[in-house]
Amino acid sequence: MAIGSTRRLWKHMRNRCNNPNCPRYDDYGGRGIKVCDRWRLYRNFYADMGDKPNEMTLDRIDNNGNYELNNCKWSTIKEQMNNKRNNRLFDIDGHTKTLAQWTEISGLKKSTVSQRFYAYNWSIIEALNTPIGERRISKC
Repeated sequence: MAIGSTRRLWKHMRNRCNNPNCPRYDDYGGRGIKVCDRWRLYRNFYADMGDKPNEMTLDRIDNNGNYELNNCKWSTIKEQMNNKRNNRLFDIDGHTKTLAQWTEISGLKKSTVSQRFYAYNWSIIEALNTPIGERRISKC
């Protein structure tokens, strides 16, 4: 990957955290997310993270934490989408996952499970485990 895309990503990261005029500032700097002192210099960021891999994004492991080496990694878009602070998490048998992660395991479409859960008020277990075309057993 060209250094230009890595540098561009670094600039955007710093802008989101430091520039109140940035459209995304409220979601980053406005929430107290900072860029560590070391990463104020591009050469340090690059030494720590290297080139941005193709099809990857810079992801904070703890999305309430700062941009710093021990809290950042390269992730796919799919991985990053499952690490958003507004995701609803579901705990099933001691395993916590997002709706998208559970639907991938179930083999059902996310839209099907979402409709069952949110629109029809099915339990998450029913929404994930009822095969398509099978009617849910009424509790009435």
